[in-house]
Amino acid sequence: MRVKVAKYAGVCYGVERALKLAAEATESGRTVHTLGPLIHNPQAVLAMAERGVEVAESLDDAAEGTLIIRSHGVNPSIIAQAREKGLDVIDATCPFVSTAHQSAAELVRDGYTVIIVGESDHPEVEGIMAWAQGRAIVVEEVADIPAKLGSRKIGVVVQTTQSLSRLQAVVDALLPRVSELKVHNTICSATGKRQRAAEDLARDVDVVVVVGGHNSGNTSRLAEICSTVNERVHHVETADELQAEWFDGARDVGVTAGASTPDAQMAGVVAAIEAMGDGGC
Repeated sequence: MRVKVAKYAGVCYGVERALKLAAEATESGRTVHTLGPLIHNPQAVLAMAERGVEVAESLDDAAEGTLIIRSHGVNPSIIAQAREKGLDVIDATCPFVSTAHQSAAELVRDGYTVIIVGESDHPEVEGIMAWAQGRAIVVEEVADIPAKLGSRKIGVVVQTTQSLSRLQAVVDALLPRVSELKVHNTICSATGKRQRAAEDLARDVDVVVVVGGHNSGNTSRLAEICSTVNERVHHVETADELQAEWFDGARDVGVTAGASTPDAQMAGVVAAIEAMGDGGC
């Protein structure tokens, strides 16, 4: 059984930057909190906790020290409130997410009704909505587009980890209904590369294993994309979740990983699959 790893897989620049900033913050000797999980990867969050980085669910949970704004970004008013409390704020918002923030703000400023293509309960989308001053409509798919848009001048931004096909479907559905449509494709380049590489890999192997947090939107999207071209797709966080029967009759196994998945975590899964192929347990 051969294991093939996607050409582009694993931790992206924005996540790597957030982890680096958090690690550096622990060297100050001050109390360090992240506002919500730093990234959507439970194993990485646990590793940071072992270094003294605690998760604060709200500003009330961070009384002093350093507060790290996670890679998904937040409402800008929260940063202002944190500084008013005397917290040392480190903004680890992914630069691609910041671009989505600015795009939403610009569209609102220019008089567009804004549509955000993404998951309404995802923290990144909540942040984009805040930058749109709460004056946006969130749609995850075409069926979510409301019957009345309130304007024929529409601006579109997209959650950075969404698929291009989903953005395209929403844009195609909007075109006949508006007189002016301005689209900001804010899908990050790392996401696009990982999605294309995962699909190519899935076409070329018998089984696909996608590694990353079960709470990670970008990892779940990789599994979803792979499933469109391969019926044998499994999403795991760690090697402990692997089941030998998944690989029955398989000659080639593909492995990819979400942008919030550290390389060591993916390597552990690869090694475990290889051990199964060699007759290990």
